Amino acid sequence: MVIITQEIIKQFHTLMEEIDEPLKNTFKNIHQGYPTETLVRFLKARDGNVAKAHQMLVDSLNWRIQNGIDKILAKPIIPADLYRAVRDSQLVGMSGYSKEGLPIIAVGVGLSTYDKASIHYYIQSHIQMNEYRDRVILPSATKQYGRHISTCVKILDMTGLKLSALNQIKLLTAISTIDDLNYPEKTDTYYIVNVPYIFSACWKVVRPLLQERTRKKVQVLAGSGRDELLKIMDYSSLPHFCKREGSGSSRHSRNGTNDDCFSLDHAFHQQLYSYVKHQAELMEPTTPIKQGSFHVDFPEPNPADAKIAETLQSEFQRLGIQNGLSNSPDNVNISID
Repeated sequence: MVIITQEIIKQFHTLMEEIDEPLKNTFKNIHQGYPTETLVRFLKARDGNVAKAHQMLVDSLNWRIQNGIDKILAKPIIPADLYRAVRDSQLVGMSGYSKEGLPIIAVGVGLSTYDKASIHYYIQSHIQMNEYRDRVILPSATKQYGRHISTCVKILDMTGLKLSALNQIKLLTAISTIDDLNYPEKTDTYYIVNVPYIFSACWKVVRPLLQERTRKKVQVLAGSGRDELLKIMDYSSLPHFCKREGSGSSRHSRNGTNDDCFSLDHAFHQQLYSYVKHQAELMEPTTPIKQGSFHVDFPEPNPADAKIAETLQSEFQRLGIQNGLSNSPDNVNISID
């Protein structure tokens, strides 16, 4: 376990005082008034090595400047029908808060198809939710609960996971790498629910490849995880796919109501979309909002992430052959270069 001492933090602060002014300005959007806590996150991500944590943070700040990340919350995905298509195929939402005030982020891993828009729109949408979480949701929770809140809880729904998920590995690896390099240590715990056999088999080979600090954050729950999750959150904050007592299913519980936290009609997405449009109007009040995706440079995956992606691909293919699915459209051979 890495111990972050005051001396290490002091060294990091000293290095950050020497960076250029543009980097200092974008750093403010990251730390939101809590620079020390932010430095600690990057230190944890680099096992307490000050030089590596500093390089990681500087690289992240340069990435933000080069890709205009500070302005991404003023770049709405339009028209609304396109954004709805993104939401219907990239199943992510916020269902409420834990009893400790941490935002509950729900992810429909198994039923996300990522087939309604270009990869750039999905990357843009993901980063916007990250930035909205960090610049709006977490500061609001900090104020409401009277203590600094900088992390969230993620509940990953594996309902519907199948071999065609191979088609998504390149995109998911890009998203994972962006998070690893630029939003480290933002998730307190990952709860995995509605687990099919294919996930259980893959988890056995992937788990040993994860860093120890990541493994400790992951909890695989039985069925929909309802009873276990109610220990840390109220019923109203449960994602819709966890509200069934048994093996919950987002396929059957996505009923078009406001309870569906993945839907554009859910309060979280309505507030997020309204916020982004409003920021766009404030930035350029006399200029019509242009349609088009917000292109972001995809960082090269680190060797550990690349190894995990390759292992997943190999395991999915093995399962397909084992089950006589070698000619199935779900058994797709893709490149993750």
